Amino acid sequence: MSTQRVSTFISSPIAIVALLFISSAIQATDEAPNWAVVQYVEVEEERILDAVVEAVHQATISAQTSGRVVKINADVDDTVSKGDILIQFRNKEQQAAFDAAKAGFEEAESEYKRVKDIFSKKLVAKAVLDKASSKFKSAKAKLEQATEALENTIVRAPYSGIVVKRHIEVGELANHGRTLMTGLSLEALRANVALPQDLVNVVREKNKATAILKNGQRLPISKITVSPYADTQSHTFQMRAELPKGDFGIYPGMFIKIAIVSGVKQSLIVPASAIAHRSEVSAVYVMNDNNQLVFRQVRVGAFIPASNSYEILAGLENNEKVMLDPVAAAAQLKLQE
Repeated sequence: MSTQRVSTFISSPIAIVALLFISSAIQATDEAPNWAVVQYVEVEEERILDAVVEAVHQATISAQTSGRVVKINADVDDTVSKGDILIQFRNKEQQAAFDAAKAGFEEAESEYKRVKDIFSKKLVAKAVLDKASSKFKSAKAKLEQATEALENTIVRAPYSGIVVKRHIEVGELANHGRTLMTGLSLEALRANVALPQDLVNVVREKNKATAILKNGQRLPISKITVSPYADTQSHTFQMRAELPKGDFGIYPGMFIKIAIVSGVKQSLIVPASAIAHRSEVSAVYVMNDNNQLVFRQVRVGAFIPASNSYEILAGLENNEKVMLDPVAAAAQLKLQE
């Protein structure tokens, strides 16, 4: 047997994710397909850090005009779609200015077209055309300005999301720049991590991490951004990890785990099906040197989703054979006795 025992890994607190599938580490024999040969494989070392989920898109909307609030269409915790009307201001003055500007524009446009047609027949001087053109452009600018002022009396949602705070009530007078509502989008989320100094260069080099949810589900990280400077008090670097889009039951403000790949090492792993759990004891059925089936307690490490296996910290050695079906192994052990 190999003299290199798995107990050398007992002190490691780092979770393991296999780089190779179990087929490359656990080899079933041709003679006994219910048995597998346990071998060392190269696996990734991970550091598990706490992270807080936050929305990528979050903003506080401010008033772009002065006026009295006449209607509020959304309240805290309401879901809105992009472009939905959130707040309406009194708009009589803006509407009157718009109507006047529109009438002036239509008149100037008609006059410009009339003069342009006459000029093409060489019946008026160029100066007359230039004057009509100038009035048309001025009227157009006034209409655009009046249109914008009227549109500013309606506050729309900049993106689809949830209203998290309302800062104004119906009937209040809002001056230009007054905060109105705060909202965030659930379509794009990211995890915010306080990254220790010793991991900064590792993350920038390997650029590989995984989000771990409370139910154990792992989500791939599409993009990692690390702040170029450390916090002066905590001496940690801010790391933002973008989470994949989808309904995973996570929301801004929740805690999750981020597993950061920090290196690789050799580790002994066995299929999850080979491990028998008896109360708080984990064990496997092993074929010993005398070709006898024995029930041996093992110390189980991290679960490896990629290969549906577990890291074995103690109790097994390289090239030992384990039985893949504990129920069948227990029956065989009784016959052996």
